[in-house]
Amino acid sequence: MLTTLALVNRITDLYAIVPAGGAGTRLWPLSRAGRPKFLLDLLGTGRSLLQATVDRLEPLVAGTVVVTGEAHAEAVRAQLPGLGEQAVLAEPSPRDSMAAIGLATAVLAQRHGDVLVGSFAADHVISGDFAGAVAQAAVAAREGHVVTIGITPRGPSTAFGYIHAGRTLGLAEAPDARATRGFTEKPDASTARRYLATGDYRWNAGIFVARAQVLLGHLAEQRPALHEGVRELARVWDSPQREAALAEIWPGLERIAIDHAIAEPVAAAGGVAVVPGDFAWDDLGDFDALAAHLAGEQAGGEQVLAIDSAEPLVLGADRLVAVVGLDEVVVVQTSDALLVTTRARAQRVKEVVDALRTAGRDELT
Repeated sequence: MLTTLALVNRITDLYAIVPAGGAGTRLWPLSRAGRPKFLLDLLGTGRSLLQATVDRLEPLVAGTVVVTGEAHAEAVRAQLPGLGEQAVLAEPSPRDSMAAIGLATAVLAQRHGDVLVGSFAADHVISGDFAGAVAQAAVAAREGHVVTIGITPRGPSTAFGYIHAGRTLGLAEAPDARATRGFTEKPDASTARRYLATGDYRWNAGIFVARAQVLLGHLAEQRPALHEGVRELARVWDSPQREAALAEIWPGLERIAIDHAIAEPVAAAGGVAVVPGDFAWDDLGDFDALAAHLAGEQAGGEQVLAIDSAEPLVLGADRLVAVVGLDEVVVVQTSDALLVTTRARAQRVKEVVDALRTAGRDELT
């Protein structure tokens, strides 16, 4: 159980990296390639998921950089004017999370030296003692560990990867930090139930904290060509040579997730620690997850008439939507598309995007 830290001061040697990429295809037609979910205010709070992420981090860290695609850089800057021009790192094309996080880490090391870096996704929904978990992760990271924050499972989900926690590290200022025995990709239901029964498994939220030189050192050992590429880019990032270097180096960088490039092999060698995240967390990956967050607020308001229908989710409707005899139905309308599905089949919405792309209807994706 996470030891509560009632008051967490700013962690002055920690810089946040926020990878903001992906199209959120399971939230189509709201989320599109040109306007992905991290730029959207899906919960009706008045702040996009990206803005909420930066709001959450701002009191805790020394600074924040956002890594996003060139197509979204202008929108990111518009939503986060307080970050400054140099805090938005624009990728020419998607190269997966290791290239994005590696580039940001190398740039921060170039600018600030061997600081702590923490990678926090742009589209997670979090409430509770997030600050206490980050503070403990920072303590363990200063000791040379790559640290992940493992989410306390709410049930035997098959939608998330799992982290296997081992022995405690014995750190006075991070009493809940434990060694990581390994990572498991999304398991089947019986395996997930078995994991939960042990009490030693956490959901993998993809949050990583480490000293910059530790992370880059592991990258150099595990993926030397990728390490050299991001290091070379970092050396010229704040100079007029940036664009030429990006054009030459970026397309050749390996596409690989940080989990596969660093977390899994380094955990096998004993170099990864986990801190429990006993806060409310969701990656808001589909309409089932979104409906759970909007439960209790009649989604669609006066535009929805539900008869013998439990928990309909209706979004974007410009006319009355009557739902009769259908439980947990999902209806989403935009100016150019209408989606009708159920919460149970919410994961399959991405198949619509795949089908549209196959049909050459990229304007709808």
